[in-house]
Amino acid sequence: MNTISNKTYSATPTTVEKKWVIIDAEDQPLGRLGTKAATILRGKNKPEFTPHQDIGDNVIVINAEKVKLTGKKMTQKTYFRHTGYPGGEIFTSAADMLEKDPTSLVTLAIRGMLPKNKLGRKILGNLRVFAGAVHPHTAQQPEKIDI
Repeated sequence: MNTISNKTYSATPTTVEKKWVIIDAEDQPLGRLGTKAATILRGKNKPEFTPHQDIGDNVIVINAEKVKLTGKKMTQKTYFRHTGYPGGEIFTSAADMLEKDPTSLVTLAIRGMLPKNKLGRKILGNLRVFAGAVHPHTAQQPEKIDI
């Protein structure tokens, strides 16, 4: 008799242990940082990955103000938003965004790599981005990850 089960394992948030991970963004390219963080947030680095569940780890990104953009992206890359009023288009360069709020630049890069649905918005809640090296999550004992 065959003892191997033919059932597919489906992880649930109650059965998966969520860790805390810290990523240092200093001198890291924004895209590479974003893909690594999005993979960990989504849980794709775990063998029990389940596409419709939030089983990823909590990610802390520090030194967001020291993130690197390659080529001429710092001046040529623009971010678009709309006020909701006619003619309310606002374009902001990456350099202006990094100067005004460096955490938003990193958050936008990671958010763009997550699913565009309820699950993606829920997963984004597991991300914490800080401009400097100090963060208030030392009690969670985060594990440092090298990119």
